[in-house]
Amino acid sequence: MKNKITLKELAKLLNVSISTVSKALNDSSEISPKTVERVKELAALHKYRPNPVAVNLKSSKSGTIGVVIPNISNTYFAQVLLGIEAKAQKEGLQVITYISNESFEREKQIADMLTSGFVDGVLIAISEATHRARNYDHIFNILEYEIPVVLYDRTNIDIPVDKIGIDDEKSFEDATRLLISKGIKRIGLASAIHHLGVGKLRIKGYQKALSEGMEQLVTASSRHQVLVDGIKDLLVNKKVEAMLCTDFVSAMLVYRMAYENKVEIPKDLKMIGFLNKDVAQHLTPSISYIEQFPEEIGKNAMEMLIKRMNGKLMPEKNTHKIINTELIHLESTRFN
Repeated sequence: MKNKITLKELAKLLNVSISTVSKALNDSSEISPKTVERVKELAALHKYRPNPVAVNLKSSKSGTIGVVIPNISNTYFAQVLLGIEAKAQKEGLQVITYISNESFEREKQIADMLTSGFVDGVLIAISEATHRARNYDHIFNILEYEIPVVLYDRTNIDIPVDKIGIDDEKSFEDATRLLISKGIKRIGLASAIHHLGVGKLRIKGYQKALSEGMEQLVTASSRHQVLVDGIKDLLVNKKVEAMLCTDFVSAMLVYRMAYENKVEIPKDLKMIGFLNKDVAQHLTPSISYIEQFPEEIGKNAMEMLIKRMNGKLMPEKNTHKIINTELIHLESTRFN
């Protein structure tokens, strides 16, 4: 029998988000006591019961996991998927993959499909557009159906679920400190993902590491030409001695702009980026990169989800696991 009212309908009646209703029902300190009281009164009035299809889901496991990938052209996510698939096969589980194409609307459509009862759990990296919208009601809706969710990679989001990723801030803080220890004072940073949580954390790590009096030399834009112009300014006019790149696009643009403006790597410019090793090591000169171990992240994400599905993680506490990165030195950080 269908609930008299759903979480989504409660939210609509109260003119608040699903996440607000969910947090209020769980006595979250983020929600004001007055709002908690309103939510609970309305829930009681309508005899709200959580998890409208929980009985069906618990009695009929599908052995299928839904995996949502934001961008399949990004080799990082392809490698994460390899790790997910390997662990799933080992455990006798099937994986259904969805691609959001960094779209908020597509991600919501996928979330709706995932609540139909044919998946036992969900692994998801939130899309760029969802980050911008800061609207995660569709994720809370999946949780309402008692379908476990694990966020991977893009974990700097306030959703009460298990998460796995790297320490983005520390990765760039350590890289910046290393360059400073080598006597480099003019360190630039380029980013095409400054609007994402991971991008913000990498920039924060860079800023945190700069010594007092050192200039922040940052160019960040998701608009191609704006980023190109900003990188050229740093290389030609500001004459930076090193560049940190938060993502593949910014790294490739720095590499290209250095070539076009006769800035020699590593003689004139040291360079470190978040790149796939298969790309980084085959460039000439090769580019030093932050190894994120994507297959390990995929494997651990699936392992975490399986534990959650089997009740092996504390129900009242979410797990956040960090996979350590490693700075791989290639030709672009060769020091004399």
